[in-house]
Amino acid sequence: MTDRYAVIGNPIGHSKSPLIHAAFAQATGQDIQYTAIEGPLDGFRHTVDTFAAAGGCGINVTIPFKMQALEIATDPMESAQLAGAANALKFEGGRVFAQNFDGLGLVNDIQRNLGVSLAGKRVLICGAGGATRGAVLPIAAQKPALIAVANRSADKAHALRADFARHVNLQTGGYGELVGESFDVVLNATSTGLSQDELPLPEGVYAAGALAYDLVYGKGLTPFLRQAQVRGVCHIADGVGMLVEQAAEAFEWWRGVRPDTKPVIARFTVPLV
Repeated sequence: MTDRYAVIGNPIGHSKSPLIHAAFAQATGQDIQYTAIEGPLDGFRHTVDTFAAAGGCGINVTIPFKMQALEIATDPMESAQLAGAANALKFEGGRVFAQNFDGLGLVNDIQRNLGVSLAGKRVLICGAGGATRGAVLPIAAQKPALIAVANRSADKAHALRADFARHVNLQTGGYGELVGESFDVVLNATSTGLSQDELPLPEGVYAAGALAYDLVYGKGLTPFLRQAQVRGVCHIADGVGMLVEQAAEAFEWWRGVRPDTKPVIARFTVPLV
């Protein structure tokens, strides 16, 4: 019997998730059907309940429903609770399990695909929103020397530090407070990758041999990555690997088998020019 999965978002036409999971299923011999569903903005829960009642096994969740996905979970995992959002649900015996694999996908891409170990490194995350919340614990698990979070509103960054205080000691503040500091890995978790805005990062923020990583994907050379290049950073990357790696985590959670991500990443990689 074919098991049914889906991705739910609004809008959803741009989603690559059906293609990614179809590739995973073919490579691993899994009998699944994976579709894209555009959920009404005022009807996410009804959409999920309808899908589950019809025999759906699990869903991925994208913008703008990740916080609502956490709210309807009966069994949220810690990754989702601390992120304040879920990007994957699993339905079993009337229970709704929730995970957030975005941060783990990011870490897997950086370490497995880009070959950059986070252990002992100084890591800067730009932005203090949901993407950063999902990334903090998976990064902390790799034992970096420091995780700093910078945001245009320093208060928002400080609030995030308080929320994670039991788990990790974060350095937080505004961009101006980064003067005189340098980092081995700089992550853009803001929405500037979708605009033409540059982040107000001070000179010298990139250490020698640093990685600049924009979590958005498929946009080519974003303002963040262009700025890094101008400052001499040679190792730059966008979030296509993160997208595929988080999908692989969900696929393994649902199906119990780990797909090979490298061919799928290569398929969707856009040159950074």
